[in-house]
Amino acid sequence: MAELEIHHEEGHEHDPMGQRVGVMAALLAVFLAVVTILSHRTHTEAIIKKSESNDQWQYYQSSRLKFHNLELGERLLAVLGPANPGAKEALEQFRKDKQKYTDQAKDLQEKAQAKTEASEAAERRALRYDLGEGLLEIALVLSSLYFISRKMLFPVVGLIAGVAGLIVAFTGLLV
Repeated sequence: MAELEIHHEEGHEHDPMGQRVGVMAALLAVFLAVVTILSHRTHTEAIIKKSESNDQWQYYQSSRLKFHNLELGERLLAVLGPANPGAKEALEQFRKDKQKYTDQAKDLQEKAQAKTEASEAAERRALRYDLGEGLLEIALVLSSLYFISRKMLFPVVGLIAGVAGLIVAFTGLLV
């Protein structure tokens, strides 16, 4: 039976610093994954909120259009048929409906504004997550350059970028 020989390359010694940098790079990768997921979820939330905001504004516009149609009806009745007995009833109904649409429009406008503000807040959070994600990506790449160059400058700068990325991403939770 043939023996299996395993050949080891010369010049590879145990590198404890390389192990530390490897663990740091793995942690940076985990943090990067978490921040990336937060970023994507927040972008989706912002899109949904923006869509809800647009729906509310369309509903508000519809209410205002109905109000203006009633105003037009009042003017037409005032010009064309003030003596008509049905005109007075129609005018009274128009006034009641106008009040209803005025009240409704105010409520719809407040809801639409709240949805718009929620969408903008989600966009601000997403921007923080994006910036944190970018800094964590830079940190991961810089830390990995240690294995090519064996220079400690890369993981040190990578660690600084990683900490900055985590801080920026954390501020997204506070917005």
